[in-house]
Amino acid sequence: MIRHTIITCLLLLAAGTAAGQKYPERRDIRSGNKFYGKAEYSEAEISYRKALEKQPDSYEANFNLADALYKQKRYDEAAGLNEQLAADSARLDNAASAYFNQGNALFQQRKLQEALEAYKNSLRLNPADMEAKFNYAYTKKLLDKDKNDQNKNDQNKDQNKDNRNDQNKNDKNDPNQNPDKDRNKDNPDNNQNGNDPDKQDQQPPSGGQQPPQGGMSREEAERMLDAVQGSEDKTKKKVDEKKAVTVGNSGKNW
Repeated sequence: MIRHTIITCLLLLAAGTAAGQKYPERRDIRSGNKFYGKAEYSEAEISYRKALEKQPDSYEANFNLADALYKQKRYDEAAGLNEQLAADSARLDNAASAYFNQGNALFQQRKLQEALEAYKNSLRLNPADMEAKFNYAYTKKLLDKDKNDQNKNDQNKDQNKDNRNDQNKNDKNDPNQNPDKDRNKDNPDNNQNGNDPDKQDQQPPSGGQQPPQGGMSREEAERMLDAVQGSEDKTKKKVDEKKAVTVGNSGKNW
């Protein structure tokens, strides 16, 4: 019995040694995962990079490294690494996950259009991913809001320009224009309605883009995604029909 136990231990040791030789990066990946679990992301990064020195093609080490970079708010590096992972991965599920994480990193940089494309790429590979569906729909909602706001700003600028042009015409054509009007502009004591330009300058600028209050429900995300998918399907159908007509009318004998 003792001899049998010793032999078993030796076999297990040999198997472990063989696995260690075949996958030399595993120890460093496990070490990185422990650091990651304790939120020690910079230490996790070091371990994952050590693993990659031993096995540069390790998907797991690269994927986890991208996560560690993301947690350190190094979003640009995380996005670039995930993009490379998605392109190099032979497995569709791995590529879909990498595209999803790339979208998150781009979103954090407010690169909404690029994030939208990353989520779309993820959904092409894994259409059932609810998180990717939600993130895609939410990002599109923000982009549509930005577009609408920009259109309103452009309209307001055009309206203000037209109003100024009309005012200039009226001033030039008015023979009874008050000659003291321009002098009052230069008088620092003549601020109308008590407006103080110094106080106005103290108003802080907008803090940048903020998500809509309340966010978006899963049901809203599903409806928006269905609408987008329907629009894309119609466009694809038109393109396919156009190609079919072109091929049919080519007049070439093959």
